[in-house]
Amino acid sequence: MPATRLAQQIQFILEVDKLKDIFRQTVLIHSGRPENDAEHSWHLCLLVIVLAEHANVPSLNILKVLKMLILHDLVEIDAGDTFAYDTAAMADQHEREARAANRIFGLLPKDQAAEFRALWDEFEAKTTDEAKFATAVDRFQPMLLNVHTAGSAWKRHGITHDRVVARNRHIAEGSTALWEYAAAMIAQAVSDGHLAARPADAPSPNAPASA
Repeated sequence: MPATRLAQQIQFILEVDKLKDIFRQTVLIHSGRPENDAEHSWHLCLLVIVLAEHANVPSLNILKVLKMLILHDLVEIDAGDTFAYDTAAMADQHEREARAANRIFGLLPKDQAAEFRALWDEFEAKTTDEAKFATAVDRFQPMLLNVHTAGSAWKRHGITHDRVVARNRHIAEGSTALWEYAAAMIAQAVSDGHLAARPADAPSPNAPASA
């Protein structure tokens, strides 16, 4: 088949179907099975559509936010899912994912490859209003699943309250309303015994999560 623009785009679409086989640490609320990255990306986009009114900036480019969220995890096809509290794996996370971004977006025609890579870089930088809200939603959604599955991933990896707060308080940069809601969820999870309070002799929040 000739390497036409359409053929390149179809090749990209076929390649990113692999995202459905990348599984995350969070589990689904109703079935309890691990969530895959494609489901995660869909859920994030739905959250943006429903919750956009709670962004700190009322005039966001919502289409750009949606594009960032549907694209940013595609790199995990090559780099794998990095657990948010695994500091050892996170040390080279950006480097691994940047290489993946070069390969995966490079399957597209040059103009689309450049656009998608720029959106991925914008999300990673987290400096624009759109990237801050995208990040807020990306941090909020796993907590929502954890809270409604009795802290499943937190318990499995021995994650404590202080680490959850340190990881997610940046939600406020994109949406103070979402952070206030999240903080209340975290407090309730501790009260319900689904998230451990940090004991006095616990390792610092920068220590790697237990396997």
